[in-house]
Amino acid sequence: MKFIHRLGYYLGGFSIGLILLAFFLQGKKTSCDYGPNARTTKNIANKKKHYSGEAQLIMQKHQLDTLTVSNIIRYGNVDFSNSDTKSEGCKVYLIENTYKDQEVILSVENCDSIATVKTIAFKQ
Repeated sequence: MKFIHRLGYYLGGFSIGLILLAFFLQGKKTSCDYGPNARTTKNIANKKKHYSGEAQLIMQKHQLDTLTVSNIIRYGNVDFSNSDTKSEGCKVYLIENTYKDQEVILSVENCDSIATVKTIAFKQ
């Protein structure tokens, strides 16, 4: 069999497979969260969140609601070099994002069943 025929069969089968895959995955909430940043933010975003007193005061001062903070976490970038990822119990992550053209840094304590937003800081 010539190479061009083998290539044609391969591309034909590959395209049929892609169409079937698109058909089966249509409407499902599938995601490819394989990077460490995406896995960490997805893990924190899916947990029940608790807000410390300091975080609640800053949220009231800057008129942030819980949905905004959840979006800052979900779409933020984790600063692993300044986060405490080595501790045995709950790990503390620093998540950076922007909100209304200001850089926001959240300190989130990630435990097994709950995530606690400890502090929220705005950089000028």
